[in-house]
Amino acid sequence: MKKTQYIVVVGCGRLGSMLASRLSGQGHSVVVIDPQESAFKALSAEFSGFQIIGDAAELATLHAAKADKADCLLAVTDQDNLNLMVAQIAKRLFTVPQVLARVFDPARESIYRELEIATISPTQLSADAFLQTLSQSFEQVST
Repeated sequence: MKKTQYIVVVGCGRLGSMLASRLSGQGHSVVVIDPQESAFKALSAEFSGFQIIGDAAELATLHAAKADKADCLLAVTDQDNLNLMVAQIAKRLFTVPQVLARVFDPARESIYRELEIATISPTQLSADAFLQTLSQSFEQVST
């Protein structure tokens, strides 16, 4: 049987709400943080976690989310600087074992790496997918 994880999701936009909803649906304990109460409307009806209205860059908000108890924190706002700051705070001050951050600007990934923060770059993933698809279509044309 899989161990239930306690996961904090920072940002409840399209990605954050999808992650929070799916992780909650898998039986994990999920807390999602967003400064806009209206953002929580994007969560699925099955979402059974907690919602915190606040700025995740503020220690009080992360304390309210019990970040010190989290197994994982996902910083997935649409702001690279905020994701980096929250990821650093989670890793260094709250000693969250697994911290992942979304980074739009691939040039910034090295900064995250230096700080030992794992990243997912939608820009890089999209570029890789486009190039792979193009490569496959070029191979089909040449055969």
